[in-house]
Amino acid sequence: MHSTREPYLLTPGPLTTSLAVKQAMLRDWGSWDHDFNDLTASICWRLLRVAHAEDRFVCVPLQGSGTYAVEATLATLVPHDGKALVLMNGAYGQRMAKIMRYLNRPLVTLDMGDYLPPPPARVDEMLADDPAITHVAVVHCETSSGILNPVEEIAEVVVARRGRRLIIDAMSAFGALPFDARQLPCDAIVASANKCFEGVPGFGFALINQQILEECAGNAHSLSLDLYDQWRYMERTRQWRFTPPTHTVAAFAQALDEHEIEGGVTGRLARYSANRDLLVSGMRAMWFHTLLSDRWLSPIIVTFHSPGDPRFDFPTFYGLIKEQGFIIYPGKLTEVESFRIGCIGQLFAEQMRGVLAAVRTALDEMEIPDGTPRPDDLRKIDF
Repeated sequence: MHSTREPYLLTPGPLTTSLAVKQAMLRDWGSWDHDFNDLTASICWRLLRVAHAEDRFVCVPLQGSGTYAVEATLATLVPHDGKALVLMNGAYGQRMAKIMRYLNRPLVTLDMGDYLPPPPARVDEMLADDPAITHVAVVHCETSSGILNPVEEIAEVVVARRGRRLIIDAMSAFGALPFDARQLPCDAIVASANKCFEGVPGFGFALINQQILEECAGNAHSLSLDLYDQWRYMERTRQWRFTPPTHTVAAFAQALDEHEIEGGVTGRLARYSANRDLLVSGMRAMWFHTLLSDRWLSPIIVTFHSPGDPRFDFPTFYGLIKEQGFIIYPGKLTEVESFRIGCIGQLFAEQMRGVLAAVRTALDEMEIPDGTPRPDDLRKIDF
């Protein structure tokens, strides 16, 4: 039976937003008007405050998706004669490596496949063996698998021990996972509006150490992706260089209000963690297996092995769940068949129970008894 309401998005973003966030987009703004400039300045300051980065960092917003912000940050901060070590355990680490190749910047990679976080000791060895490496790039929450990477331990090796630069893609983590720039040394943290702050797509942002950014003139390969130029222009005029996504910015201001009302990072992490725990226990009751061991399960998105039953077909499974009002996510692994269910956005216990019931109904309609995966797929490593 088709649902009459719009479906809930159990995805890593775009995600389900509140009615108030949607309504915030009903006003038109003048992109040069001081009211909109004040709104932008307030958002930047509030983001710095979330990261405890007001003293040394600046916030540089950028039109486009999160990938635009990641590419802009890498292009701006890594000089042409620099060399990056990109840590990979999924699609988004691989994407950073691809960006570096497009930028024609020297790089090396540490690829851990689908299951494993990058070991800090191995990162240390690679930095010791190659003094030409100037920067390390890592994804905080790799949503291909849902794994949380050990950014604190990596920062200790990269910055404190080896004196190199660290760039963190925190796209699916910032706003829900604690981040303290006073304790976690890095040059930049990159995220976007439509993730854990529960805004809508349209812009990303980078929180960048101001002293480092001041040294980055001329690094960028692109006018529109030059965060140094974007920052300097905004400092001088309080305006975006090019037409900003005004409605998205207004929605994000409302989303930040709601983030604060919920209790900030602490409150949001508590709700997302409760969503994950309810989801995982319910799926395991139907004999689904998580890709990752419990210690690495993020509160952002969970990857499940696909059922091993030969009647299982993901497009059919997806469609049956969508008919009941829930949109889940396909898998993005290279080695095993999987799918993902997100825990972020305007989702609560009611929605998590609802998607569990939808999964059970879909299995019944496909005449699949449970979610038991193929034995060959269960190569889980408890690390």
